Amino acid sequence: MESKFYEKDKLLVFKITEEIDDHSVQKIRRKADYEIERFMPKRVVFDFNCVTFMDSAGIGLLVGRYKFANLLGAKLEVTNLTQSVNKIFEMSGILRLIPITTLEESIA
Repeated sequence: MESKFYEKDKLLVFKITEEIDDHSVQKIRRKADYEIERFMPKRVVFDFNCVTFMDSAGIGLLVGRYKFANLLGAKLEVTNLTQSVNKIFEMSGILRLIPITTLEESIA
């Protein structure tokens, strides 16, 4: 997972570059929590452009980061959902909690 902080917009973007399952979730969770606490952004965006597989562990990961970000005053959003990830999001109902956004070309 890669992360990038944009100081001007107080935006923290996580570009997930691996499959999201029980094995990878712990590593992603640790890094995301560390970066959110370190930068204290106003917006946190998870970019799913490179994700080819995600199971229910990914939903748990996002709900946990949503709660953590809210606790610190940030909004959590997702972007670039692949078809398979979007299907899981729709079935879980998580899109009622976490909105889909688009990143500006200059940022992405």
